[in-house]
Amino acid sequence: MQDTVWDTINQLARRFNEHDTALGLGQEEQWGLQVLKIAEETGEASQAVIGARGTNPRKATAPWEDAHAEVADVAITALVALARMRPDDAAEYLDRHLAAKSAKFLLAGPASVPTPAESA
Repeated sequence: MQDTVWDTINQLARRFNEHDTALGLGQEEQWGLQVLKIAEETGEASQAVIGARGTNPRKATAPWEDAHAEVADVAITALVALARMRPDDAAEYLDRHLAAKSAKFLLAGPASVPTPAESA
């Protein structure tokens, strides 16, 4: 049987729920900590971009692949958070939310950038 992204995300969500419940954490505390984990991963992605750009003189330049991996970690962590908060309908909720959020951008047509004279 082929595993889907959501199958794996839901397995991770259950595993983390079990772990946090065993620690005595309540549901809302678990959710809050999972959202904080998104922030942690976002910080790591930011560090990877700074490394790829070589803008920190105290550190060596890092490959862009590091940033790619950290962005993937942000996405995974966010999907796990959603699955932990909405175990019965996370995938469907995300589909609906994505459709609503993307509609205003995709229906607007190609992006237009004002010329310097227009923005003055």
